[in-house]
Amino acid sequence: MSSIHDRLAELIRSAGSVVALTGAGVSVPSGIPDFRSPGTGLWANVDPMEVAHISVWRRQPERFWSFYGPRFAMLEGKRPNGAHRVLADLGIPVITQNIDGLHATAGSDDVIEIHGSISTSSCQVDGARYELAETRRRMEEEPDGVPRCDCGAPLKPDVILFGEFLDETAMSRAAALAADADLMLCVGSSLEVYPAAGLPEVTLDAGGRIAIVTKSATPFDRFAAARLDGDVEDELRAVAAALANPGP
Repeated sequence: MSSIHDRLAELIRSAGSVVALTGAGVSVPSGIPDFRSPGTGLWANVDPMEVAHISVWRRQPERFWSFYGPRFAMLEGKRPNGAHRVLADLGIPVITQNIDGLHATAGSDDVIEIHGSISTSSCQVDGARYELAETRRRMEEEPDGVPRCDCGAPLKPDVILFGEFLDETAMSRAAALAADADLMLCVGSSLEVYPAAGLPEVTLDAGGRIAIVTKSATPFDRFAAARLDGDVEDELRAVAAALANPGP
């Protein structure tokens, strides 16, 4: 066990309150690509403003769903990995930028999905809500590939699209957790996409510490009390082992 894993384990052990902030990197070991990796990221070969903006959904639902539909198919059926399970076993609140629902599936009881979730899609006319499997069924049945409500209106996935404001309730709760945290674990996030990227600063300003577990460099690396840059699944499993077997 390396000293850095012992260091992070001790930070967790000694903290009165711990919160996790997770990004796309935490789900990569589950087979879900991140957004910006060259060649493999979801935005590697497309401008998201042209396919995943709220204005595209409103004006060209066929274009929107032709892009989003295959992504829904890719996410359905994916399973949590060891990183999700370690965070669930810690029993801490999780603030996530991810829409895949894997933290809840792994057993985390308190998950704040600040970008929403693909688990449901809603009608913006009558408020009806449909589960992912039903949304996909309706998408496959429509000649233009646009899933529709029983009233005939196009469905919108319950995720925050480009051009939309984040949910105020979710962001307020996330900010409160960040301010109260003695330690924030930043896992699999570049910490570059705001407003979520501002949460570590909230913790630091309130006198807490941050620990970062992600491969890529982040703007907050120099402020981290512990910095792990290997595979997130391997790193968190090593930290969990250090927590389970504390040294003398």
